[in-house]
Amino acid sequence: MKESLTQLLVHLDGSPRAARRLAVARAIAQTHGAAVTALYAVTPALLVVPFAPEAGASVAEALGQIDEERRTQARRIFDRSIASPGVRAEWAEVQDYPIVPAFARQALYADLLVLGQHDPSDQEAVGVPFDFAQTVMATSGKPALILPYADLGSTLGQTIVIAWKPTREAARAVSAAVPLMQRARRVHVLSWGREDDDVAGARLDLDGYLKLRGVEPTWHREGDEPDFMGDLLLSRAFDLDADLMVMGCYGHSRAREWVLGGTSRTVLQSMTLPVLMAH
Repeated sequence: MKESLTQLLVHLDGSPRAARRLAVARAIAQTHGAAVTALYAVTPALLVVPFAPEAGASVAEALGQIDEERRTQARRIFDRSIASPGVRAEWAEVQDYPIVPAFARQALYADLLVLGQHDPSDQEAVGVPFDFAQTVMATSGKPALILPYADLGSTLGQTIVIAWKPTREAARAVSAAVPLMQRARRVHVLSWGREDDDVAGARLDLDGYLKLRGVEPTWHREGDEPDFMGDLLLSRAFDLDADLMVMGCYGHSRAREWVLGGTSRTVLQSMTLPVLMAH
């Protein structure tokens, strides 16, 4: 029996790429019979742009106008999207700041988040922290489908690659991706090193976990884990013609900042395909 997602939460801002995130979420929801909520979350310009109170009310008013224009742009994106046939989406707005904790609290009630890769050249995404995606994942503990800012292919989830290592983060990502993998044509598992669990008898493993759920993976077992793992994963995904990667998101907190591990950082910076991640 196939599992299904029930609630998707999409991040909206004023960027044109928000339309793509919403379209992908609605397409997934159509397959799964899921609900979609689009949550507008952008830090007000008054909190982003350096501003001295003595500059006068006119400056504050101008920054407020920028905020309203961004919200209006996001609302247009939303309205155009839901005007097309398919699953209806619901509109919501973050009205508490900072936006990451507010978004993460809403994420607690979703099966899957749909977020975007940070694009430093996108001026319409000003007001969204560069580490928004990874910090929301770390704060909420919820899995996220992160879309690259480069153009997407015509499919998503037909050929899935799992970047596997026996860790909590990877296991959570795999568990979250099961409903997608059950509908995929091909699932590949990339793994390095050995699982040295000292367990005799009916030992559990990923292959058995997937097969119990109707997923027949193709394994690619390698030697020791190499340096530059992030670049290698993206290269292998390309070679396998994958349109979705599933992997853990690794990192740690430091002085109120979420610091990514090297592989996760490389993938999030250089991704050319959608990545489903979990912390």
